Amino acid sequence: MRKRKVVTDNDMAHSPSVAISISSLLASPFLFLLLLLLLLSSSTSYAAAAAGVGVEGNKNAVLFVFGDSNSDTGGLASGLGFPINLPNGRTFFRRSTGRLSDGRLVIDLLCQSLNVSFLTPYLDALSGSTFTNGANFAVVGSSTLPKYVPFSLNIQLMQFLHFKARTLELVAAGAKNLISNDGFRNALYVIDIGQNDIADSFAKNLSYALVTKRIPTVITEIENAVKGLYNEGARKFWVHNTGPLGCLPRALALSQKNDLDSFGCISSYNSAARLFNGALQHLSQKLRNELKDATIVYVDIYAIKYDLITNAAKYGFSNPLMVCCGFGGPPYNFDLRVPCGQPGNQVCAEGSKYVSWDGTHHTEAANSFIASRILSTAYSTPKTPFDFFTRH
Repeated sequence: MRKRKVVTDNDMAHSPSVAISISSLLASPFLFLLLLLLLLSSSTSYAAAAAGVGVEGNKNAVLFVFGDSNSDTGGLASGLGFPINLPNGRTFFRRSTGRLSDGRLVIDLLCQSLNVSFLTPYLDALSGSTFTNGANFAVVGSSTLPKYVPFSLNIQLMQFLHFKARTLELVAAGAKNLISNDGFRNALYVIDIGQNDIADSFAKNLSYALVTKRIPTVITEIENAVKGLYNEGARKFWVHNTGPLGCLPRALALSQKNDLDSFGCISSYNSAARLFNGALQHLSQKLRNELKDATIVYVDIYAIKYDLITNAAKYGFSNPLMVCCGFGGPPYNFDLRVPCGQPGNQVCAEGSKYVSWDGTHHTEAANSFIASRILSTAYSTPKTPFDFFTRH
């Protein structure tokens, strides 16, 4: 595979599209999918993009997202007023939007593949949105446990239930341009959570045995959420597993573990992530058997991210375990006392060469890679196009 052309953040700030040679495109399915994403991006005007809004597209595409910072498009900033400052957002939006990245997240790129607007955070009171294409309930730091703590998974579900009830109440009263009952039924329900349940347990210095002992309880919470949504009429689910936690620069910089694999990742952390993923995959199959008229797609995000990290040079990236926006220099450029967006942080010139943005979250370039692999269906069980829920 030929390396993709490396594009500077300055280049990307002036154009969301990337020049890729025809020969490279034909040589690589990944590049074809990446180009598709970037072409979709360029169809969105800059003014709309800066506002966090895409062009009006597929009116059948309604999405609801439940998760953590991997999918948070501004929930933490809106819900708690937590400052997420530049250089977050510098690449695509040219301003901070509450996303923990230099640009778009995976969920943004998946929305653009459908030609629909970026999802508005449910907690954003000033967005002016009528949420016609869904809502984002994901918030930075969220986990499944403990329950009833903002913004745990069951709290996000309670927020959705309130959102749905109030929306349908307004529709019944004659309100226009809101999601109908059919819209809720035909929507895609995206669940991307569990990373913090595992990572936070390790951060509290719990043993590997204690961390993995909690996994069945975490899985039960996800099962309860899916069944709760199903009982409300949801029938189409898109479930992401968790990534290789032992390859996160934050974990590597803070951990005292010395069980590193040949790529420099913490073996025990990744082993716990794989155990969680195996249980989540088993749950997905169990729910397919129980919920006969539901479609439940399980996506192996771990495999995508581990491939990206361990084969970074092949895909045009460098320093897969080093942070773009951090402090301290090699080997990880991460210091908990100087987080990205706070005074004193050091930010790389070209985020497109980096996988990690701030030690936990990815650059837009890495997110583009991940989204393209998701859209390929090669990592999905069953192999289902992302837009399947719009065909009704």
